[in-house]
Amino acid sequence: MSRQHTHNSPGLRAWLGLLVILGPVLLVSMDGSILFLAIPRISQALRPTADQALWILDVYGFAVGSLLVAFGNIGDRYGRLRLLLIGATVFGVGSTVAAFAPSAELLIVARALMGVAGATLLPSALAVLSELFADPRRRAQAIGVFAAAFAAGFAVGPVAGGILLERFWWGSVFLINLPVIALFLFFAPILLREVRATRPGRVDAISVVTSATGLLLTIYGLKHAAAEGLSIIPVLVGIAGLVLLTWFVRRQRSLQHPLIDFSLFRDRVFTVAIITGLLPLAAWSAAAYLAGIYLQSILDLPVLHTALLAIPGAVVLTITCVVTPFVVDRIGKRTALILCHFSIATGLLFLLPTTITGGIGWYVASTVISGVGYGICFSVVADTAVGAVPAERAGSAGALAETSNEIGNALGIALLGSLAALVFRLQGPDLAPTLDETLQLPDLAPAVVAEAETAFVSGLHLAAAVAAALHMALGVLALRRLPRSVTAQVDSDPEDTTVENQHARTW
Repeated sequence: MSRQHTHNSPGLRAWLGLLVILGPVLLVSMDGSILFLAIPRISQALRPTADQALWILDVYGFAVGSLLVAFGNIGDRYGRLRLLLIGATVFGVGSTVAAFAPSAELLIVARALMGVAGATLLPSALAVLSELFADPRRRAQAIGVFAAAFAAGFAVGPVAGGILLERFWWGSVFLINLPVIALFLFFAPILLREVRATRPGRVDAISVVTSATGLLLTIYGLKHAAAEGLSIIPVLVGIAGLVLLTWFVRRQRSLQHPLIDFSLFRDRVFTVAIITGLLPLAAWSAAAYLAGIYLQSILDLPVLHTALLAIPGAVVLTITCVVTPFVVDRIGKRTALILCHFSIATGLLFLLPTTITGGIGWYVASTVISGVGYGICFSVVADTAVGAVPAERAGSAGALAETSNEIGNALGIALLGSLAALVFRLQGPDLAPTLDETLQLPDLAPAVVAEAETAFVSGLHLAAAVAAALHMALGVLALRRLPRSVTAQVDSDPEDTTVENQHARTW
């Protein structure tokens, strides 16, 4: 028995390999949020329209989220390490182009290219990590560290962006990617081994195009309607997107090797876990984006001060993500999921007392309380997805987990951000489509400024309240519908490491 445990224990190569993998993972997640505080500087330099500014923020997340599953399958077939190396190279090229982009259009293209590269990195990195740690318990710990890096990237992105913007021009937020990419390209071939699936099937190109196009068209229609009101072309575009997504779902059920195996969602535990990957990221991204504008444009805080206020929440989120795998062994994943949703809902409600004259303390408290839930989300979802499938499908399963995160991140800005924009359009002074554009107009009367700021805060409050209500509802669903958890015990039998036994012990 002791020999078996020794055989399953990861060595130095495994831990060094994990360290190498964490570099690009941190970058991919960080680039999903690093522009939250940089948009005002980019707007001054490139003069994007309101729509272009939103796409600069959104196109990265949509590119990552819509292609993650496809690249998970491609990595299964052609080699995950090979895809990691190609993706890292393209990510570096896209970062360089973005840093020196002379126009908003080219910056959007560069961000989309970075998103495509990011979609190659995440599922393959998670699958290679699973190969490094064969023992399920060690693998869960490694995935917890992986998830912590992914979570930390989202959390520290605005902080890193604010610190860089205090000293350098806006392009510096992209150039910091290059040293990390260079180190990864040097060490990855030395420490990581190639991993392929034995019978992965082929990748359905029609499904890839349909899912990505349907998602973009649907979001475009929703965002345009919220920002500018209903008109015939955006409505038709949105309907076309929904039709494509519906057809995509129906097509997956008829394919022998679908991009997304929707039969997995028959398991209510898996379904709640994946929704837990999506909804918290939607709430987090919308709250971070809107709060960044609130702190800078309404409370008039410098960008560095705004970035530093995010540190307490980022620290809590990261620590929670690291310790969650150990805590779950004692309380079970059901309890962890319930705690996740109720803590996020409580944190979001702490944004409601903010006003146009003050609210810094409420904001910091909100990030700290909700940070507990976000940390649990990252850890539980990733481990559940990878542990629920055979090893040869680890790339595809990891892609589902990361897809829920990335799509949630993009949807938060697109949907909850659009909801806030709708409130501003209906309650604001109707002089410009956004708060920043309104405040930049000359000769504004104090009453008009107050009206614009109040309308924005009302939009922030509504977006936070809706997100909190959704988390409350999902927390109640987890409480009522998930099987009751028992305290997980460490099994003394090293052979008892099947997915079914893991599932029974931890739920």
